[in-house]
Amino acid sequence: MKIAIITETFLPSTDGVVTRLVHSIRYFLHQGHDVRVIAPDLGVDEFEGAKVDGVKPRTLPIYRSKKFALPTRRVRKMLKEYDPDVVHVVNPALLGVSGVRYAKQLGYPLVASYHTHVPRYLDYYNLGMFKGLLWWYFRKLHNQADLNLCTSKAVKDELDEKDFHHVHVWKRGVDTEMFHPDRFDSDMRERLSGGQPEKKLLLFVGRLAAEKEIEKIRSVLDASDEFVLAIVGDGPHRQELEEYFSNTNTVFTGFLHGEDLAKAFASSDVFVFPSTTETLGLVIMEAMASGLPIVAAKSGPTCEQIEDYRTGLLYDKNRPDDFKETVLKFRDETLRKRLSSAAHQDIAEMGWDIQSKQALELYQKVAHINDESLEQSKGKTAGISTGND
Repeated sequence: MKIAIITETFLPSTDGVVTRLVHSIRYFLHQGHDVRVIAPDLGVDEFEGAKVDGVKPRTLPIYRSKKFALPTRRVRKMLKEYDPDVVHVVNPALLGVSGVRYAKQLGYPLVASYHTHVPRYLDYYNLGMFKGLLWWYFRKLHNQADLNLCTSKAVKDELDEKDFHHVHVWKRGVDTEMFHPDRFDSDMRERLSGGQPEKKLLLFVGRLAAEKEIEKIRSVLDASDEFVLAIVGDGPHRQELEEYFSNTNTVFTGFLHGEDLAKAFASSDVFVFPSTTETLGLVIMEAMASGLPIVAAKSGPTCEQIEDYRTGLLYDKNRPDDFKETVLKFRDETLRKRLSSAAHQDIAEMGWDIQSKQALELYQKVAHINDESLEQSKGKTAGISTGND
């Protein structure tokens, strides 16, 4: 089977969307399929045998910390030359507009996936009056797809309510070999705690943006000197956050990747996730796999991942002090250890293969490929180089 993936973000970025994609692509390739990625050109032209066709990106005035590729007719040429069995457009917004348009124009089966609650972000940038327009825009794009994927039941319910069509939940996944309590590292804990490893270490991992509501965490540090904080990641809000957390026990690390990131999770005590705008929150699962109890806002997606008082604690976003009061409960080390053990056990058997297998089966269904025609499709790709020719 020949699979074209058109995405607004790809390597070397390391967000949750990219993490899901690279694990899926790896699975597709191992199953003998051919994959072509069309993405902003950030210097990566191949991933483990899958060719990456780059589109020149540019920096947008509204989001200067990341580069995006705009709609282009080049996507039509790329698709026509590759002639895929199915096209998957990930988070269509800019480059993905071309993916949707030309996949339909050329008659290819089309899957789209929804990963980012952009309309909800507008409230954090004083642009709430445009939410209706943005929902209309994304609905118009997604409803051209034969199938739409999203990452939680709560988001599916919301998209159904917004009149998105053919929506299915794409199952969760996490790398339980990489993220594990055994990755604990005393040097990493020393670094993250600012030289105070005996204190309870709170960890935040993610993009540093206004909608993440990271400022809430300071209330815990102001209320108790038993806690220190490590903020892992980068983004457009970093400078403001560094100023806001000045004179507190907070360490900013910038991006961490691979084993360093796994060590950061496993060497901390509690994962704090104040955001109320997530469609899934892959970092929640990475934290749980690492043996960290979670503090997160009570919302549809988080309630699908966290069981209150068993694998983490959920706070009420409508109560001003509830986040602080909830985190402070981890002064009780017995509570922390109990939730830590349950969090790890909940995720320990999970991997990426189940969600990747689900995606592949849905591709085949949309492309009307049964077992017999799948073998023919594999034969079709057998003579195709998956390198950079």
